Amino acid sequence: MSSDIGDWYRGIPQISRYWFTGSVALPLAGKIGIVTPIQMIMNFYLVFYKFHFWRPFTALFYYPITPQTGFHYLMNLYFLYSYSTQLETEFYQGRPAEYLFALIFMWLCSLVLSCVLEIALLMDIMVMAVLYLWCANNKDVIVRFWFGTQFKAMYLPWILFLFNLVIRGGGMDQLMGILVGHMYFFLMFKYPQDFGGRQLIHTPQILYKWFPSTRGGVHGFGQRPFGGRAQRPGDDGGQDQPHRWGGSGHRLGGN
Repeated sequence: MSSDIGDWYRGIPQISRYWFTGSVALPLAGKIGIVTPIQMIMNFYLVFYKFHFWRPFTALFYYPITPQTGFHYLMNLYFLYSYSTQLETEFYQGRPAEYLFALIFMWLCSLVLSCVLEIALLMDIMVMAVLYLWCANNKDVIVRFWFGTQFKAMYLPWILFLFNLVIRGGGMDQLMGILVGHMYFFLMFKYPQDFGGRQLIHTPQILYKWFPSTRGGVHGFGQRPFGGRAQRPGDDGGQDQPHRWGGSGHRLGGN
């Protein structure tokens, strides 16, 4: 069994594996008392006036594990693993620097929002931003939610926002994640292609040196990924096919 777990872990693509590992290790370290949870959260005053420069990084990985938050944390881990892995192995395949830049850009946007709105933890925002980016790239893919409901992936972020609003009484972090994901998608793809604007954000060359591309990109940099969808409706007998957990799509929740 340990060999199977090791093979699964090594099969996670590089950037997603770093993020996933930090999001498991740091919360567990806080849970067993190796690190102090209060030292991990984002605090604008302590960062800029007390020089706690580690907080913007630890706030990305840390999440409190309690009986009240445990299930939500596990769902975040699943979404992080699943959607980040698919983005890295599908659209960003062979181009880790470009995917890392996408995460860095969305992380910086999340930090700005956390300072303005006094948000202490960034996991919810970043996971939702990555989920939104996957959905924007696969908007016509059919996904399944709980109770057998089916809808296009483009609606999934909003369904999850409403779900958190009703069930957990929250939803602000998910809404901020949608905003952050849309900001990256708009500036990188939609504005240059649909509005004829200039490319406003670019992957720094230093990231290509650290994470060199392993093959030529299928999609031109700045081009809309997948033509707006990963699978064309009607390619299989004229029917949109619901996507399930794993592979190139998801089934969210159970029937």
